[in-house]
Amino acid sequence: MTEKLLNHHAEGPTSAPPLLLGPSLGTSYALWDKVAPELSLTHRVIRWDLPGHGGSAADLIGPGATVGDLADLVLALADSLGLERFAYAGVSLGGAVGLHLALHHRERVSSLAVICSSAHFNGPGPWEERAALVRREGLAELARNANARWFTPGFTAPELIADHRAADPEAYAACCDALAAFDLRERLPEIAVPTLLIAGRQDPATPPAHLREIADAVPDATLVELPGASHLAPAECPEAVLTVLRTHLDGGAKRGMEVRRQVLGDAHVDRAQAGQTAFTARYQDFISRYAWGEIWTDPTLSRRERSMITLTALVAHGHYDELAMHVRAARRNGLTPDDIGAVLLQTAVYCGVPAANSAFATAQRVLAEEAAPDVPEPTRDPTD
Repeated sequence: MTEKLLNHHAEGPTSAPPLLLGPSLGTSYALWDKVAPELSLTHRVIRWDLPGHGGSAADLIGPGATVGDLADLVLALADSLGLERFAYAGVSLGGAVGLHLALHHRERVSSLAVICSSAHFNGPGPWEERAALVRREGLAELARNANARWFTPGFTAPELIADHRAADPEAYAACCDALAAFDLRERLPEIAVPTLLIAGRQDPATPPAHLREIADAVPDATLVELPGASHLAPAECPEAVLTVLRTHLDGGAKRGMEVRRQVLGDAHVDRAQAGQTAFTARYQDFISRYAWGEIWTDPTLSRRERSMITLTALVAHGHYDELAMHVRAARRNGLTPDDIGAVLLQTAVYCGVPAANSAFATAQRVLAEEAAPDVPEPTRDPTD
């Protein structure tokens, strides 16, 4: 019998790092509509629906459900997609699921972002009352009051209000049961993954103090408060949430800078950084994140192999200033002068003898400079 899974939506390259996005109670994965497409440029983004919400079956959970039950459903979804390890971000109940995953399944979570959520939701009383109300009367009244709970005055998201109204009452009540029983405060110091907390400054449901409590307890956690945001910050302030999430998720920029220095050398990178202007800053960031943080860190090819490919491409396009820099990089990556000569000889066949002639002259100059270390590396436009 096929296991029933949470409804989900996937976007972004299948080879990109996976990122799971969790929703708030009463919403669907549409909560992430204004954020997920941008995140999918660099990640394989998987958005999921709570049981009885959006397209997920209501009978995935029942009365007395726990956040752990929801986390198990998320893990089953990840397993079905072949995701052994993933970054995770979630809002409210979705954030509580992330905290549970980071605590109980830390080997699966590479990083965590908890948005407008809490390590506890003010005790079981209010949630038990809400669960009883919904089981008795349905969701119509709660949906009518959703704007006040979710958004600042004057803002609304009709599609999310419609999701709230359409949710299955029994599944919604079971999610309330999960919130009633949830309290991880005593175990927060055990969370050991990179953790970001995002608070909506005007959030009445999980005020900034709740996020601050998590940030104070989780080692090395980061807290960001968003002015003008209430409980569903990804819907109300998508640009702000996107900016903060990108910074949190983009470990590739830091790793990219490390690899860039290892391959090109500190002196070159220091000159590039010193020459950075407001005009070139975004390009510098792009180079560190994409070229060095994603391509050069891909383990499919060794750095030695990447250097040979790079030398060939630079000869083919006549980029001899870049070629000089990458001859030096190739030496750092383990190529001998004979290896470099063999690569350039190959380019004579496939890129043309004149191109190889210029390439040999460039490489010979660089190798001669290497043999005379007192000769400084030539200054060039430091944008690499």
